[in-house]
Amino acid sequence: MAKVRVYEYAKMHDLSSKDVVNTLKELGSDVTNHMSTMTDDEVELLNTHYTVAGDVAEAVEEDENAVMYTGTLNVTELGDLLGKPATDIIKKLMSAGVMANKNQDLDENTVERIAGEYGVTVKKEAEVEKSDLIQYIEADDEKKLKERPPVVTIMGHVDHGKTTLLDSIRNTRVTEGEAGGITQHIGAYQIRTDAGKKITFLDTPGHAAFTSMRSRGAQVTDIAILVVAADDGVMPQTVEAINHAKAAEVPIIIAVNKMDKEGANPDRVMQELTEYELISEDWGGDTIFVPMSALQGEGIEELLEMILLVAEVEELKANANRRADGTVIEAELDKGRGAVASLLVQNGTLKVGDPIVVGNTFGRVRAMVSDLGKRIKKAGPSTPVEITGLNHVPQAGDRFVVFEDEKTARQIGELRQQKQLEERRGEQSKVSLEDLFEKIKQGDIKDLNIILKADVQGSAEALAASLMKIDVEGVKINIIHTGAGAITESDIILASASNAIVIGFNVRPDNNAKKAAETENVDVRLHRIIYKAIEEIEQAMQGMLDPEFEEKVIGQAEVRETFKVSKIGTIAGSYVTEGKITRDAGVRVIRDGVVVFEGEIDTLKRFKDDVKEVATNYECGVTLKNFHDIKEGDVFECFVMQEIKR
Repeated sequence: MAKVRVYEYAKMHDLSSKDVVNTLKELGSDVTNHMSTMTDDEVELLNTHYTVAGDVAEAVEEDENAVMYTGTLNVTELGDLLGKPATDIIKKLMSAGVMANKNQDLDENTVERIAGEYGVTVKKEAEVEKSDLIQYIEADDEKKLKERPPVVTIMGHVDHGKTTLLDSIRNTRVTEGEAGGITQHIGAYQIRTDAGKKITFLDTPGHAAFTSMRSRGAQVTDIAILVVAADDGVMPQTVEAINHAKAAEVPIIIAVNKMDKEGANPDRVMQELTEYELISEDWGGDTIFVPMSALQGEGIEELLEMILLVAEVEELKANANRRADGTVIEAELDKGRGAVASLLVQNGTLKVGDPIVVGNTFGRVRAMVSDLGKRIKKAGPSTPVEITGLNHVPQAGDRFVVFEDEKTARQIGELRQQKQLEERRGEQSKVSLEDLFEKIKQGDIKDLNIILKADVQGSAEALAASLMKIDVEGVKINIIHTGAGAITESDIILASASNAIVIGFNVRPDNNAKKAAETENVDVRLHRIIYKAIEEIEQAMQGMLDPEFEEKVIGQAEVRETFKVSKIGTIAGSYVTEGKITRDAGVRVIRDGVVVFEGEIDTLKRFKDDVKEVATNYECGVTLKNFHDIKEGDVFECFVMQEIKR
């Protein structure tokens, strides 16, 4: 039999490529996307699966004909549901040895048994939280679904040409169709190709924005373009981008940029990306590679063609003829216009005047502006727009839903605001080593996701390999990202979105990362000895973790000047930027996010006086015990060990 790709099989059997990929994964196959080639055995497995699924369909149909009810039913209500008088229900109960009056509540099993005696199948519907927006999204009839434009995110390492590519596409396409049109920055823009097809590009800054949306349950991207410079190859942020895209489970197209530069080596890029399971079609894989030069405008047309090809295979569809729903891309408070939100319409058509709930805010669409800065009255699926008329500023990644009337939108919006007050984001249950064993026992966790940062890539790889060898029944370790350098805000947001813990080896989180970890309630563990890190994770998985102390950072000081003094060593003229520096606390010297020394303070002075502590915004002189390689720009991090109250 000739080899078949996933999307070809899907078309032959009138299925979606996503369904086929998911089914193959459930059946134990290692296919990755719609372009994957299937073996004869995999085709046979699919044929068997879908035959069995057809046999099961009749049973499902029977289930669909069941009479549904919510909450609890009393005798009278069950009679009404079955079209029988309450006295008949009471007789049935008495014959079963149950004495009941017409107002008595019945349990679920009794309701199903009595209904069954009348030949009726009843099913209790799961109760849905009234403030949950998902329940208000209209179900779509498959016949009404039509092709929609793909939504694309461009990712990659800094300086590899992401912005140039975005600008190049925007300038060649948007200005062609809109002479003199001024592009409005609303976080996304839409272009029309030569074939007359539209593509929407998200213009969100960095990978963090991409993942923060996913952490709030939003799936906005259909295709990820990974930009890799042909003269530079795979870099740390390239790997980060790959991990973000894979975590979001979207197809990846590789744009091999800067082909016009001397030293461009696309084969090297292809070779390096094979380590991340991104194998070119030329090399027998299923990943599309497009050589290009964003600066010269070369390869743009081919890239757009490939985006449309992947979109066609993905079978992206939506129903424009219903009330709209979608996702917030960006939002801000404008002095003149109030709350302004950039929205991506994902289903239906959004119109001026629509009553709308956006995240925990609500209002009526007062005005709507396109990505070209033009006032418009309506926007269909995959269209980015900027709206005004909300009572508060929503967050990027929030869901929006249009309601039939303003009264309902207000009620749901106020309900959601009340719920937000009751459940602050910081209280969300994130995994931590302290409660890991309990969650494993209860079956809440089967995978422990870890993000690993180290001072050098070799250390990160060694630690990752050691952690993967830990074998504890009931839980599997997934290293979802490794990298060299300080722990960043992007690492924390990826951890929050993936419910992961962050392990730092010989590195520290920067200030933004610390704040993000606190806000997102992410567990960050810092180590200087590899076996200690492995031991801590292993003990946590086995329920033997019994920490007695935890570290508390009490202050930071920046070294502004250094003085070499004989018999004393290096005196660091420092400025306390945060908290306080105390003489009896532990201290770390951090240089470019990497810990270069950990030990004790020898002397702490204000002018010529010895002092016990120095507070924020004051200068001081510091010497360290057994360490004199202090440089301007180093950061002293002061910490104490506190007993944990368990």
